[in-house]
Amino acid sequence: MPETILDIKNLTKNYGGEKGVFDISLSVGKGEIVGLLGPNGSGKTTTIDIILDVLERDSGAVKILGKDPADKHEEAMSQTGFSAVYAQLPGNLTVWQNLYVFGLLYGVENLKERIEELIGEFDLKKFRNTKGGVLSSGEQTRLNLAKALINKPKLLLLDEPTASLDPHIARLIREKIKEYVKKTGAGVLWTTHNMHEVEEVCDCVYLLYCGKIIMSGDPRQLPLDHKAKNLEELFIKLANKYA
Repeated sequence: MPETILDIKNLTKNYGGEKGVFDISLSVGKGEIVGLLGPNGSGKTTTIDIILDVLERDSGAVKILGKDPADKHEEAMSQTGFSAVYAQLPGNLTVWQNLYVFGLLYGVENLKERIEELIGEFDLKKFRNTKGGVLSSGEQTRLNLAKALINKPKLLLLDEPTASLDPHIARLIREKIKEYVKKTGAGVLWTTHNMHEVEEVCDCVYLLYCGKIIMSGDPRQLPLDHKAKNLEELFIKLANKYA
């Protein structure tokens, strides 16, 4: 597997004269969890949508394992998984049916065996015949993440995957993702505004504010380098500076 899983250079997206993201560059390496940290409206979801090729960029380059998703969509997406609490799966399909449909879309080999693996790993066995729409938020999140891993992606895109979850479920999700990265060497881009989460799981963080990357580095070392108690205090200082 190439050392660089995701490479973004000088990415820009305008929304009617307002910049969604402006000239951002970042990379995700093999076995690396990278955080994209910023408040609501800072451009995190815009960045994810461009990587997924559901939103057209105005300029810049995006490469997933060396392939531009805008030019080689199927090849790039076959290596990519995506999960977000706002991207709910069809509520009228059962847990098993949801995983089966998405497995077919990805052309997963030995699909039924793969579904059983994921149902067991994410503690969904008792919900296998339950419709997704009646699951709790935590159960839906586990199903969504299982769906994101159905094709054993080399790039995992997580857009605030633990938002609105209770601490226990959020911790479970974080542990599952770290286990997957350790086992497969996949790369993860994790967008959030949860400072504690970034400090706990990310190897590198990019601080995004008003569509611009204002700082990047080790989330545990950055506060020390800039005389801040923690990442939250550092981010507030930077936000005040760039406001």
